Amino acid sequence: MKKIINTPNAPAPIGPYNQATLIKDTLYVSGQIPIDPKTGELISGDIQAETKQSMENLKAILAAADMTFEHVVKATIFIKDMHQFAQINEVYGNYFNPDTAPARETVEVANLPKFVNVEISLIAVK
Repeated sequence: MKKIINTPNAPAPIGPYNQATLIKDTLYVSGQIPIDPKTGELISGDIQAETKQSMENLKAILAAADMTFEHVVKATIFIKDMHQFAQINEVYGNYFNPDTAPARETVEVANLPKFVNVEISLIAVK
């Protein structure tokens, strides 16, 4: 049976979905964009700040499920401009041990929700 994970420490969903779904030991985390959960404001203008906020939102959801980035087995990064890959990757890399980092793909897309520059989703396993 699935368990819905929602925390006030990450942005509330902006559509008919939840922040994450836990099935047995596997957590499926919805894509997070750079919204500050305290203010509801979109972080924009600096791709590293946007990436950091997205990662902090993911961190809060993982914590709500009693997990950390060490539990992440798969990540997906959607970006609006592949030329920003190195800057995004630099921030993203600060959240993982390089020796145990998860599998990942990075995809350039035409648009993202609220027209942000980055969205990141995760799958984690206890």
